[in-house]
Formats: sequence, structure tokens, C-alpha cells
Amino acid sequence: MILKRMELRKLTALLALSSVLSACSTDGVLDMDGPRPTATLAPMSAPVSAPMSAPLDPAVDDEESGGFQRLVPSDPYLVGYPRMDPPASPMIQLSAEEADCRRQLEKLDVAYTPLAPIDEGGACRIDQPVKVSAIGSVEMRPAATLSCQMALAFAEWTKKELVPSARWRYFSGVRTIHQGSSYSCRKIARTSVASEHSKGNALDVMAIELNNGDKIDVKKPGFFSFRQKGLLNNVRADGCSYFTTVLGPGYNYDHRNHFHFDIKDRRNGYRACR
Repeated sequence: MILKRMELRKLTALLALSSVLSACSTDGVLDMDGPRPTATLAPMSAPVSAPMSAPLDPAVDDEESGGFQRLVPSDPYLVGYPRMDPPASPMIQLSAEEADCRRQLEKLDVAYTPLAPIDEGGACRIDQPVKVSAIGSVEMRPAATLSCQMALAFAEWTKKELVPSARWRYFSGVRTIHQGSSYSCRKIARTSVASEHSKGNALDVMAIELNNGDKIDVKKPGFFSFRQKGLLNNVRADGCSYFTTVLGPGYNYDHRNHFHFDIKDRRNGYRACR
């Protein structure tokens, strides 16, 4: 009985050795001096919701999935990242209108960098863009890539409406404007119409940080947040004097967490403030 068990074990070992040797044929041997065979990975079972090239924003957390969400073109955080556009050549010639616009930016103490022309095809272009990093003592985070006319409208709104409203309601100046999207080559969500972002004529404001440490999210405030509501309602309504479009929470789901400001050229001076 013992001999039979030993013979059975030997037979099992010989079969295992035989299978290993057959798998290690010359076709499967690694050539240390030549190219290594390429491994083929099986596809992941979980679907990927966005291209792998889409950046991840550590500040945008998808609570439903329990992790960070990928960004999509309709997400205002898509261009919240600083763009790496090259500076403008010192030899570039400015039109009279553009030169006057930049002089006005300087009068308002706007810190900006002239950029080289942006042309990504179609409507996605700014001939003479600027990157705004601060408006007086108010930091723009991240710096916003805009047309000069949009930069000027936003600077005037910040100086004449936002800062005074914050001082009146919170007794504090404004430290930082957190923007989620300036220039971005994209269309209006669910349409074939080019967004004003694609021309550098739009800016999305996500939050306003005060010198006293308060941070006011544009997302619809709680029922008893009277002071926050008052400030947001004021600056939103006053924006209609500087922009041709002002959209925010309550307009639709896409604008639930930010103000969208733009200077779209509309007929008969029409303004869309909602």
C-alpha cells in the first residue's frame, strides 16, 4: 500500500514536470539580448467614464462614487487649471482699441500678462489674449485667460460691485476670487453653438474668499444664510450692468454651483440675466 502511494506521487511529479517543460519551449524563452515579448493586458471590467487624458481635480469630489470624478467639457472646473500659453512677443502690434483696453486695465491696477494669440480652430481663438492674475489686491485663482474686453468688464465689476458689497455686508475686503473656467475651446452644453468661453469672453466664478477668512461658495446657500444670500444676490444683479449674460444657481442644473459672466454681442443691447 505504501509502495503504491509512493509510485502515485512519483507519477504526479513526473506529469507536472512534463507540463512545465512543454510550456518552456524555445518560442516562449526570453531572449535577454533581444526584444522582450509584449504583454497583453485584459480589459478592465469597470467602464471608464472619460478619456484618460482628462485631468483630475482634487477639489472636486464625487461623493456618490466615493472618489474623485473625471472632468468633462461641461464641467466649469475643466480649465480651472493654469494654462501653459506662451507670452506674447514684444514685437506684436496692438490695435488702437486693444491698446486702449490695456491702458484701462493698468488704471484699474490689474496684474496681467500679454499672451501669444490662441487659435485652436473654428471659433476657438483669441487674437490678443491676456492672463489676469490679480485685480488690485484681489487674487485671481487660478489666473484667467481672457480677451482684454472681458478682463476689463470683470475688473470693473470686481472693483465697483464685489469689493464694496463685501465690505458693507462682511466688513472685510476680498482676498481671492476662485474661478472655474476662463478660456476653453468648447460648445454650450447639449448644443452645437460655440461657447463664449471659446472666445475668451466668459468667466465662471465658483467662490469668493474674504480677508477675514470667510469663503463664500456661489452654490445656493442654506435657508438661514441671509448675509451670504444678500451678497450673492447683490453682485449677481449688479453684474447685469457690466456683462450681457449673467447666469447662476436657480437658472439650471449646469449653473448650480457658479456664476457665469460673459460679454456676448447681442442684438439691440439685450442682456440675459437669470
